[in-house]
Amino acid sequence: MPHRYPRAAAEAVRSFLMLRLGLHLGLRQKNLRQLLICPRGHFPTSERRLEDMKRGEIRWSEKDRGWEVLIPSVAFKNANSSFFGSKPFRLVLPDLLDLYKFLNAYVDRHRGVLLAGARDPGTFFVKTVKKTSKDASYNQTTFYEAWRLAIQRYGIYNPYTGRGAVKGLLPHGPHNVRDILATHILKQTGSYEQASYAIQDTPDMVASHYGRFLPQDKAALAARILNQVWEAA
Repeated sequence: MPHRYPRAAAEAVRSFLMLRLGLHLGLRQKNLRQLLICPRGHFPTSERRLEDMKRGEIRWSEKDRGWEVLIPSVAFKNANSSFFGSKPFRLVLPDLLDLYKFLNAYVDRHRGVLLAGARDPGTFFVKTVKKTSKDASYNQTTFYEAWRLAIQRYGIYNPYTGRGAVKGLLPHGPHNVRDILATHILKQTGSYEQASYAIQDTPDMVASHYGRFLPQDKAALAARILNQVWEAA
C-alpha cells in the first residue's frame, strides 16, 4: 500500500531494483552504487562527461524504447581488459517480470520519497533521508549493508513466517552476485567466454577463478547435448 506507507514502499522497490540490476548487470559494487540516473525526457550525460566522472548512467533510449545502462570503460577496475577494447559497456535492460514497471515507479515517485527534499546526489540509488542524516549518497559500507538487509528480508526463506525466496541462502554482499552469475553460466554452457561476458571480464580470468566449478559438470553438459539428439530421433 504505497499511498498509506510511501517510505516503506519506496524502500521495498529500491531493494528489489538493487537485486534485479545486480543480477542483470553483474557489476562490481562501486559501479552499481555510483550509477547516475537520467529520467525520461531529459538529455543524457555525454560519454565524455561520464568518462571524466568515471561513472555510468541509467537513461531512457528512444532508439531502443528501453532503459539502457552506459558505463565508460575507464570506470571499471579492469579498464584495460580486452573485454572492453576501449569501448563503453552498454546494455538495454530487458523488460522481464515487470522490471520497467518498477523502474518507472522508482524514478517517478519512490526515489523522491527517499530523498525527502534533501540534496539530490544524482545517483540512481539513494539512501532514505532522515532527520538524523541529510546525506542521500551511499558509500561502500552503507551500500553493502543495504544489499545485505535486502537479502535477509526478501531472499532468505524463513520457515516460521513463510517469507523469503531461497531456502538455505546465507546473507551476502553485492560482489557475490558476480560469482553466482559466472558459475551459473559456466555450469550451463561450459564456456569461459560466455561466463566472462556476464561480469565484464576475460575468459582467462574466469578460467582461473571459477574453473574449479566446471570439471564435475563436464560429463553432464556433454550428455545433455547428446540427449537432445536422441530426443529428436
